[in-house]
Amino acid sequence: MSNEKKNIEIEAIGEFGLIDELTSDFELRNDSSIKGVGDDCAVITGKEGEHKLMSADMLVEGVHFNLSYMPLKSLGFKAVSVNVSDVYSMNGMPEQITVSLGVSSKFPVEALKELYAGIHAACEYYSVDLVGGDTTSSYSGLIISISVLGTASKNKITYRSGAKENDLLIMSGDVGSSYLGLQILEREKGVFNSNPNIQPKLDGYDELIKKQIQPTARLDVISMFQEMSFVPTSMIDVSDGLASEVMHLSKSSDCSFSVYSDKLPISEKSALTAEELGIDPFVCALNGGEDYELLFT
Repeated sequence: MSNEKKNIEIEAIGEFGLIDELTSDFELRNDSSIKGVGDDCAVITGKEGEHKLMSADMLVEGVHFNLSYMPLKSLGFKAVSVNVSDVYSMNGMPEQITVSLGVSSKFPVEALKELYAGIHAACEYYSVDLVGGDTTSSYSGLIISISVLGTASKNKITYRSGAKENDLLIMSGDVGSSYLGLQILEREKGVFNSNPNIQPKLDGYDELIKKQIQPTARLDVISMFQEMSFVPTSMIDVSDGLASEVMHLSKSSDCSFSVYSDKLPISEKSALTAEELGIDPFVCALNGGEDYELLFT
């Protein structure tokens, strides 16, 4: 009988299990490191009364986006939104980003300038500065890696770990729309591929498609919190699906949550589109992802 240790398949443990496997042995060695892996941002000591926030996300062509229906300008805007959303979920404000690209030879300079036009628009919208980055060649299409730096007041920073018994679980907007927008785009791409003479039927789905190709991080919610002097007890952004994010809050805060199906924020358009596509709208809301709403207690 073989005593060889069987390799662990990534698929068996998932993204977050993989992160735990790779990082569980790492300790914080510097006094300036307040929070490491395990929240939406790393937290580092800043000037008096403030902490610095750091996060990074990578978008890979063919995995996170399809350029057959994703405009490059929208992709640039989305790539920034995905990152600043992590800072907002810590009740902070983003200030700087760096952008690194892996680019294949199929992209002319004009295409990359279109991508950066979207990044520029997002920098203006979120009031952040592009301060650096890197570029390299890629044999597998386009890869975008963005790092974001931000700040949060020490007495207002919000982690995943602060939820308490009897706290209310609140969502900043509807969920499932982005996933349904993706399903519409994929459906029409399939129709077009089978018959290029047929024009895509996208009329009436603008709301869902925009949530997929150019989501907006919830700066307005954080601004409202500041105006109200409100500090959530815990918070996370909904990037991987509501069910996944509730699990993260539950695990980090060591408490359980009750989520009621009749209270899930599903828009009328999402419900109708889910019915049209033969998909359970609750599955879209719980497991769809890429909503970039804020879930807080």
